[in-house]
Formats: sequence, structure tokens, C-alpha cells
Amino acid sequence: MFTARISARAASRTYSVRAGKAQRCNQYRGLSDRSARTVKGHKRQYEARILGVLVAVGAGAGFFYAYRRLGLRDVYAEAPPANEPIIEKPKKRRPVSKEENRDLISSQHLQVKKSWENPGVYAWGSNSGKVAAPDSDEAFIKTPRRIPFFDGVLLRDIKLDRNFGAAITESGDLLQWGTGYSKDVSQPTATLKGKNLISVSLSRDRVLALASNGKVYSLPASQNDQNSGPKPLESTWIPFYRTRAPISYRLLQPTPLAWGEKVTFLSSGLEHALILTSKGRLFSAASGSEDYPSRGQLGVPGLTWTTRPSGAYDAPHEITTLRGFEITKIAAGDYHSLAADKEGRVFSFGDNSLGQLGFDYNPESPHIDAPSLLPMQKLYSGTNQTPKVTDVAAGGVNSFFTVDATRKAGPGEEGARGLGRVTADTWSCGQGIWGGLGNGRWTHVQGTPTKMKALSGLFEWDETANSVIPIRLSKLSVGSTHAAAVMDNVTHVGAHEGSSANDTNWGADVVFWGSNEYYQLGTGRRSNVANPTYIAALDGEAERGRGRKEMHRFQITPRKTVRVGGGRRVSFEQRVECGRGVTAVYSGV
Repeated sequence: MFTARISARAASRTYSVRAGKAQRCNQYRGLSDRSARTVKGHKRQYEARILGVLVAVGAGAGFFYAYRRLGLRDVYAEAPPANEPIIEKPKKRRPVSKEENRDLISSQHLQVKKSWENPGVYAWGSNSGKVAAPDSDEAFIKTPRRIPFFDGVLLRDIKLDRNFGAAITESGDLLQWGTGYSKDVSQPTATLKGKNLISVSLSRDRVLALASNGKVYSLPASQNDQNSGPKPLESTWIPFYRTRAPISYRLLQPTPLAWGEKVTFLSSGLEHALILTSKGRLFSAASGSEDYPSRGQLGVPGLTWTTRPSGAYDAPHEITTLRGFEITKIAAGDYHSLAADKEGRVFSFGDNSLGQLGFDYNPESPHIDAPSLLPMQKLYSGTNQTPKVTDVAAGGVNSFFTVDATRKAGPGEEGARGLGRVTADTWSCGQGIWGGLGNGRWTHVQGTPTKMKALSGLFEWDETANSVIPIRLSKLSVGSTHAAAVMDNVTHVGAHEGSSANDTNWGADVVFWGSNEYYQLGTGRRSNVANPTYIAALDGEAERGRGRKEMHRFQITPRKTVRVGGGRRVSFEQRVECGRGVTAVYSGV
């Protein structure tokens, strides 16, 4: 029994061992079959690769043949730089309010906004007399820079010389600064107070200021001369009691004046001043203390130091040649004078050594001491246009005229298109060797006025009038060797909380040209400019603060009533003023 069981178990184990061996043999046989199939597959893949290589070699040979035959250029793939840092692009800032959106989409809107929030004075150019930057020892201020003293200050007027500056405050007091005023005073100082002054003009060594009541004050530019010179008696609040003025000054009072007639405008050259009354009468006077006008700029034939009438040397003289013409515009250069009447005629007199009077230079008579009518009609000969001078400007040895030219019907042109259309032009004459003519040429002497094409024949669409209108100049400011023009283009300062987020404000365009010896053009470079050019926005930090990489052009803010410091509402605008090698933009009331 026992033997039978063992035999059965042994047989079972023997069967199991044999079955295991058979199973393993079958597994080995399967592996061998798969290996064989794999080898065959690898062989087919190898043959396919060989075929691919042969095809690629053939294609390369064909390309090489085409390359040689067709003249294709070599093209190489650049190897990626090793360990190049990955720089993330700045994320575009998203506006969170209407006003912020306006700031982001419009540089002009931001400029207007900043001019309201931070009124003041920007100045640049020569700083040899500490006028452009009283706190700095730099010889030049190359780009617009704020004068900290005037931060938040509104002015009625400002005039700048290389050695001294003068400004009229919002309350009508005169401020002076610069080494020509005092080397010991670094900040603008009030000198003539309580006169309600409205405008100021500069001569070589004196400051002339016009009061609202028509009085013209002439005082020395130097603080020492103001303190040491004769001081006139002034009325006080006590009846019949008079006291000495705190500083020396003189009154330039034209006589006789009609009932209700008073001085309304003042312009000064280096030695003379032009005084315009409310009746359209023109007077002239000596404005300096050193030299008496001797180049005919007073407009009184034969008037010299030796032939002057008795009395004060700076007594005003009426220019009787212009009596009967209602003068509305005047301008004075260094040694010449311009006057335009209500009808659009212009008269010039004084020094013409560089053609600044608008007449060709005559070496036998370089000066013209009587007002002479400028033949503007000749400039429009053959154009069927009638010119009318609308404004005059002068500075140094240059003169400028703005003209409205109206299209008239010529012979056989009845019913022609464009009749009555007005074209606004700007003309210049004088010296252009430094680009002062603004006509793109470097002319030494220019007698006959030349058209400034960049500022002539300009038009724009006025959405309010629903028509095309000419673009005139709202102001021309002329310094001794450079100038600026503010365009009278359509402006918009009416954006408010209730308007669209895309409703932005924008101002008027302003351009500069002429000599840039002292960086007075504000371009940041010293090269002269013969064509009117834009400059960058005054507040560059505000532009960069909005993420702008490109600087946009400067636009001047037109008049608007806004709230200023303290919450009071004031109507003011930005104005540009070109002086003797210096330029300023200020907030003017």
C-alpha cells in the first residue's frame, strides 16, 4: 500500500517535471520565432533607411545643382546662444478709471492735465546770468526745466534776457532776478509793487512795465541803480500826503492824450520803445540809459540826441506820419519798428542793414527814419488773392508778418470755385544765417519777405463749423536770434467724468526755429534749425511714468477755467516767450 502511494507520487512528480520541461521548451521555441521575426523586421528597416539615405543624397545633389545654376544665397541657421537669460515682456498696464485710460492713450491729454495740476515756469537756454536756472551754475540748460520758485505760480507776463529776467505776478507786481539784477540775490525778488502791472518789456539796461491804468514805468534793471537812483514822490492813502518811492523809476507818459485815451500796448528794443494807445495812435521813446536811438527806429525824421526837444530824454514822441491810420499791432526789434493798422497795412522804420524792414538793403541809406508802407500786394502778384496783414512780430534783426489772403475773381473767372476762400500765410525777412527766417534756407540778408511754407497754406477740418478752415498762428514770439509760433489749430479741453473714456483733451501745436547756440530751441542739441520743428513734451518724467518709451511732441494748453491750489477757480493758459538766448513756457492769466 505504502509502495503504491509512493509510486503514484513519483509518477506525478515525473509527469510534472516533464510537463515543465515541455512548457519551457515551447517558451524557448516561441522566443526563437519572435527573435527571427524581429531580425527580419530590423533588416527591412535597415533597407528602408538605406533607401532614404539614397533619396536624400539625390535630393541634395539636385539642390546643389539648382543652387549653382540659379544663384541662390547661402542661408545658415543661427546657433542658439548658450545660457541666454529669458526676459519676460512687460505686461501692459490696464487702466482702472476713465482718467487713467485717457492718460495711457493720449500724451496730449496728459500734458494738458499736468499743466493744470502743476502750473509754473519752464525755462531753457543760456544760464550765464542765472536766468533760466537761478539755483544752478550750469552754463546751459539744454532741455526744458522748471524754475522751482514759480511752482504753482500764475503770471501775467514774463520776459527773459541772458543776464536778467522780469515777470509780472498774478497780483500785478514786478519780479526781477539774474546776475544783471544782482549777483547776491539768487531768487526772483519783488521790486515794483502795488501798481497793478499787466505786461513787461526789456531794453538793454532797463525794464519797462505797463500798468492797467495806462501808465508806463521805466526802471533800471540793476538793483544797485534802483536803490541809488532818484526816487519819485508817490501818493499815499492819506490825502495830500506824498512819500518817496522805495526804488528809482521814471514814467513814460505820452502827451497829450484825448479824453478816455490810455496806453494799451508796449514793445521795446534795445534802445527804444513803441507805445500804442487805445485810439490807435503810436508814440515812441528812448528806452535805455546808455545810448540814444540813432537808427531811425523812433519813426520821427531827423530826431537825434542833438535835435531832440527840450525836456526828459526819454519823453515819448507821437509818430505823426501815422496819424490818421488806426494802428492795432506793433512790434520792436533790436533797432527797428513795425506797425500794422486796422485795414491790414504794415509800416516799417529803423535799421535795414539786413533787410529786416522788408525792403532790399541799400548801402547808401541803411536806415529809414520815417514809417514806410510795405508793398505786401507785390508778394501776391498774379495769384488773384488780396492780402491783409493780421499781425506783426519782431526780434533781433528779423521781422514776421501773418497774412490772410482772400481769393478774388480774376478776369473771366466769374463763378469760379474757391472764391472768397482765405489762406493764412506767414512771411519773414531779415537775417537767416542761423535759420532765423524759418524758410529752410541759410540766407545772410533777406530784404523782400519770404514765405515760410511750413506755416503757410495750412487747413484742417472743424467739426463744430463742419467745414475746412485755415490754420492761423495765435502767437509769434521772436527772440534775438530764434523764434516760436503757436498754431491756432482746433483744440479740445472739454473732457470730463461724464464723457467717454476715449474723450481726451489736446492743446495747440507749437514749433521753434533759428539759432541754437545756447540750446534755446529746447531740442537738447546745439545745431541751428532753419525749418520750424517740434520739441518733446515738457514733463518727460510724467510721460515715462505712463510707460511710454517714445517722447511725444509738446503741445501748449489753451485757456481754460480750472481749480488750482486752494480750490479757487482761475482762467489761465500756457504761453511761450523767446528772449535773448533763453526760452520760457509759463502759466499765464
